[in-house]
Amino acid sequence: MALIELSQLCKTYQSGEQQIKAVDHVDLTIEAGEFCVLAGPSGSGKTTLLNLIGCLDEPTSGTICLDGEETSSRSVRELADFRLHNIGFIFQAYNLIPVLTAEENAAFALMLLKIPVEQRRQRVHELFATLGLEGLEKRKPSDLSGGQQQRVAVARAMASSPAVILADEPTANLDSATSEHLLEMMHQLNQEQGTTFVFSSHDPLVINKADRVIELHDGQLRNDTRRMA
Repeated sequence: MALIELSQLCKTYQSGEQQIKAVDHVDLTIEAGEFCVLAGPSGSGKTTLLNLIGCLDEPTSGTICLDGEETSSRSVRELADFRLHNIGFIFQAYNLIPVLTAEENAAFALMLLKIPVEQRRQRVHELFATLGLEGLEKRKPSDLSGGQQQRVAVARAMASSPAVILADEPTANLDSATSEHLLEMMHQLNQEQGTTFVFSSHDPLVINKADRVIELHDGQLRNDTRRMA
C-alpha cells in the first residue's frame, strides 16, 4: 500500500535574482513498511524533500499524497494533527525543548496525545533503556552531549509508535558503535511493527542498512535501488 506518493514535486527558492531548484520534478512512491534512505551529497535536496514529505514545508508545484490523501486538501490544523498521530521526526539539530528534561522531551508527543502520565513514563523509560540513556531522564538538553541529545530525539520520534519516521542525518553526531546499535534498533522496529522509515543521509552505515536507496543529485531523482531481503 502506498503511504507516500509524490508527483512532479518541485521546491524552488529565490536567492537574489537566481532561482534554486532544491527539488526538481520528483516522482516517488514509498510503500508502508519500507526502510529507505534519500542519499546524495550536500545540496542534493535530501533534507528539503524530507521536509516536504513531512509537511514541514510547502511545494512550489506538484502534489504530495499521504495515506491516499493530497496534503493540499488539508488545513494547517489538519496537517498538524496528521503529523502528531502519524509521523515521528528526527532532526539533525535535535530540536529539543531547552526548558524540558530529557524525559519530558521524549514524552512530548505522548503528552499532546493525552496519554496518561504513568504510561508516558513507562514508554520513555523503555526507550531510554534501549538507547543507553538510563539515569539521564531528569537532565536538561544543555547537560547532555550531542550524541545523548540525538538519542533523546530518537526516543521522542519513536515514543508514539508512528506509522512513519522521517530522520534527517540521524547518525551525524554519533560514534559508529552507537550508530550501528541505533540503526539495528530502528530496523527491528521496522520489521516487528511495520513502521516505515525514511532517512536523509550520506552516512555509509545508514545507506548500507537501508532496504532501498533513493539517490538525489541537484534536486533530481537519479537512481532508485531496492535490495533483496
